[in-house]
Amino acid sequence: MSNKIELEIINTSSNPMPFYATQDSAGMDLRANLEDIVTLKPLQRQLIPTGLFMALPQGCEGQIRPRSGLALKQGLTVLNSPGTIDSDYRGEIKVLLINLSDFSVQIANGDRIAQMVIAKYEKAQIVQVKEISSTQRGGGGFGHSGVK
Repeated sequence: MSNKIELEIINTSSNPMPFYATQDSAGMDLRANLEDIVTLKPLQRQLIPTGLFMALPQGCEGQIRPRSGLALKQGLTVLNSPGTIDSDYRGEIKVLLINLSDFSVQIANGDRIAQMVIAKYEKAQIVQVKEISSTQRGGGGFGHSGVK
């Protein structure tokens, strides 16, 4: 059932190429490419390089997401989650991490810091109108449908 997307990657780090840990993994781990250990204090954020450069096919994006284990055990998450890598971007892939714990966290070269999911997307044709269709929900926003 797999429709493989060809993803061209240049790896300038000493870390292995990204790969899927299991046959059905949606994301591949991204690793820190660091010369020195980075210490993130509580509520501190920092852009962490990966040493990866890639060419995504047109119509695809790279979604940078937190790793659940890091979030649970260390309080590290991706600040702009999910971060989007556009298909025309050719710079180094970097991950914006934030420490939401109440203790300092160290990040070393080779640490798995995030995961990347490759996703296809649709472009919308913008049509300006005077009215939009109504629904049962209407303009109800945050919490409108209840919590239970």
